[in-house]
Parts: sequence; structure tokens; C-alpha cells
Amino acid sequence: MMDNISVITMFTLSGLSGTNNYRVTLFALTLLCYCVIWLVNLTIIVTIIVDKMLHEPMYIFLCNLCINGLYGTSGFYPKFLMDLLSTTHVISYAGCLLQGFVLHSSACADFSLLVLMAYDRYVAICRPLVYHSVMTKHRVCVFVFFAWFIPIYLVFMGTVTTSRLRLCGSHIPKIYCVNWLIGKLACSVSIANIAIPAFNYTFYSGHFLFIIWSYVNLIRTCLKSKEKRAKFMQTCVPHLFCLLTLFVCLFFDLLYMRFGSKHLEQSTRNFMAIEFLLIPPMINPVIYGLKLTQIRNRILPFLTLKSLD
Repeated sequence: MMDNISVITMFTLSGLSGTNNYRVTLFALTLLCYCVIWLVNLTIIVTIIVDKMLHEPMYIFLCNLCINGLYGTSGFYPKFLMDLLSTTHVISYAGCLLQGFVLHSSACADFSLLVLMAYDRYVAICRPLVYHSVMTKHRVCVFVFFAWFIPIYLVFMGTVTTSRLRLCGSHIPKIYCVNWLIGKLACSVSIANIAIPAFNYTFYSGHFLFIIWSYVNLIRTCLKSKEKRAKFMQTCVPHLFCLLTLFVCLFFDLLYMRFGSKHLEQSTRNFMAIEFLLIPPMINPVIYGLKLTQIRNRILPFLTLKSLD
């Protein structure tokens, strides 16, 4: 018995209410965006894997960033596309927890991988003489492992504590599930559900502070040398742009979840909710593909040959 509280097995997602008039158009645009995300990310992934000249730390981290982009979007787009074709927008309890886990862990892994890329650039530009002894193949493998393992473990612990909550509602005012919104439906709040998110926010705030520290040192070093300044513009600017894009998208989504107003148009709220699932996965590989000479030089000849055929 649960003290007359019914067991929740399904959640309703209300974010798509009022989209009946342009559902087909929205479906076509969403499918196009998802196909573009797969195309640009897969192009970078395959290029890096196939070309042994790109088996360097910076490109390995970029490859994992693109893999994470596909992983995160797979937790949203297939379900969203099905919802656009359906008149009822529901998701099972287990499916909701899984979707929340995938989206949260992907966002956290993005930060972890961007931190690794910042560290790689810091060592390459600020300490070039020890770069190859610091960024060894074994160490890079360890870095990549923990960049995936830590976010997945932290989010998994949060998902487990969320799954143990007794819920007094089944209505989620969004187009996808997140653990924080499931927690708001709880009849009572546990210490674990406060402590774990607080730890996660603190932990990833540390990531952000480390990135700031690394870029302060990078800029300080680059001001002393024209050669290092050129290297900074080629390899650090794409990273900085991708980092700022992710931060702004997640920041607006978090602001909306915490302080969002019901007076905003539903379409505006939906866009704020999917920014981090639309802009970074699509823009990151394009920016890197255009800016990094070694990747651009390998992709463009292939595209030229295809167009000639």
C-alpha cells in the first residue's frame, strides 16, 4: 500500500498541446534537423576514425563529442517525432526515467569532453615541450573513459533516487522528461534528491571554472607570441564557440525550468527546451569541420569528388 496514492505508470507530456494545425510541417522540419545532425556528426566521426593522421588527442576528443551528440539526440528526437504523429502525448514511467537519464548524462558528458579539449589546448599551447609526454595514448584513453563514466554514474545515481520517489501527479509540462520535473511530482522530498543534484551542479561548476582558468592562461600565453596566437585562433576558437553555445543553451533551459513563466507562448517554451538538443549537435561538427584544417582538407576533396560524379 502507498497511503491511498496510486502507482504512476504513465506520464502525459503537455508541451505539444496546440500544435495540431502545423504538426506535419513541424514533423518534416524536425526530421530534417535530425537527419542533418546525423550527417554532420557521422561525417566527422568516420573521417577521424578512418584517417590515422587524425588519431591525435584533440581529434579523439572531438570524435567523442560528436558521438555524444548522437547519443543525446537519440534520447529525444525519435520519441518527439512519434509524438508529432500521435494525438496522445504520453510516455511510460520507465521510458520517462530512461529519457531523463540519456538527456542529463549527454549534457554532462558534453561538459566533461569540452573540459578535456580545453586541457588539451592548454598543454599544447602553454606547455608544448611536454605535450607528448603528458597527452600519451594511455592517458588519453583514461581521460575519455572517465569523461563518459563519471557523467553516466552521477546521473544514474540521480535517476535511481528519483525512481524511488512516491509521486502524486503524472503531468509533465514539457515535450520531454527530465529528472527534475519528475522530482517536482513527488509527494515528499528526500535528502538524497536534494544532495545528489546539488553535488552534480557543484561538480560541473568546477568544470566551468577550470575552463575559465585554462583560457585565462591560454590568452595570456598567446599574447606573447604571434605563432601561438595563430594556433589559438585555429584550434581554440571553435572550442570556445562550441562551449559558449552549449552553456547558453543549457543556461536558458535551466532558467526556464526553475523560473519559467506560464505566460510565455508554448512555442517559445518548446524552443527554449530543445535548444541544447538542436544547436550544439548541429553546429559543433560544422564549426570544427570548417575551422580545423586537417579535417577540412580530408572532407572537402571527398565532397568535391561526389559532386563531380
